Amino acid sequence: MQRRHFLLAAMAPLAFGSAAAAPAYPGRPVRIIVGYSAGGPTDQVARMVAAKLQERFGQAFIVENRAGVGSNIASEAVAAAPADGHTLLLAAAPITMNRFVYQGQKFDAEKSFDPISKLSSAPGVLAVRPGLAVNTVAELIALAKSSGGISYGSTGLGGSQHMAAELLQRLTGMALTHVPYKGASGVLSDLIAGHIDMAFMTATSAMPNLQAGKIKPLAIAGPRRLSGLPQVPTFAESGLPDMVSDSWNGLLAPAGTPARIIRQLHEAAVAAINAPDVKDKLQSQGALVIGNSPQEFRDEIRQEVAAWAAQFKHLGRALQ
Repeated sequence: MQRRHFLLAAMAPLAFGSAAAAPAYPGRPVRIIVGYSAGGPTDQVARMVAAKLQERFGQAFIVENRAGVGSNIASEAVAAAPADGHTLLLAAAPITMNRFVYQGQKFDAEKSFDPISKLSSAPGVLAVRPGLAVNTVAELIALAKSSGGISYGSTGLGGSQHMAAELLQRLTGMALTHVPYKGASGVLSDLIAGHIDMAFMTATSAMPNLQAGKIKPLAIAGPRRLSGLPQVPTFAESGLPDMVSDSWNGLLAPAGTPARIIRQLHEAAVAAINAPDVKDKLQSQGALVIGNSPQEFRDEIRQEVAAWAAQFKHLGRALQ
């Protein structure tokens, strides 16, 4: 018994010393990598959250945009970064479908990251250029069929906007021509300028221009009307209940990041997204604040990957 007490007493300082030796986090500026261009919905969420994390931790949180390849450039960079919490990914929904779109992808959405929290979610809004002579989904379908087809913009091959338009085409028989961009801001600017006919916009990025009449909203691809656009019906109200499109943003770290850092970042990220100014801004733009747990976010990523695996078996044409 005395020997056991002696061993425990001897080990205690070692355990304490090990815990005390863990470096404080963050020890230097933290980069939050965004796979889309500045000004888009994912970038907006990243910058709002980064500002709150910087206040909380007293260390710089720098948003870095690496647009391209459906956000894969950014995802691959973070997947390959040291797992120390100093490089994070502000991910969007396409991360769960990209393996079915791009060959040779150098990361796995389920295995290459440690989820921190899904931050927000927003329904898609189908909008058309101001000069297009349609005011309803039915009129748009009729125009597309009578004119031989219309063009639509998206944030890239296989992205949420692309898949939403493909789903609409499959449900209605419309003829659509895909014009991919590197980010939501490019889609929005060309839609306003009339270079493309329509696009599925994320409410968080397009709300000011929708409300100002710079682009014309036709329908909401979600379960209810948006408070910021109360006059715009849902697709269900327009006769297409299966036309649903949801965009989310979430924070990820490279796989293997210490659990204590994930806990710190989760607590801080949830506080950031629920800060009154951040929450009010997102909700005014039609977004839903989430802030779920790392395990809940991991489960949702796994479920989405499985769902896309099944859906892409029936969407071979969408990849062309």
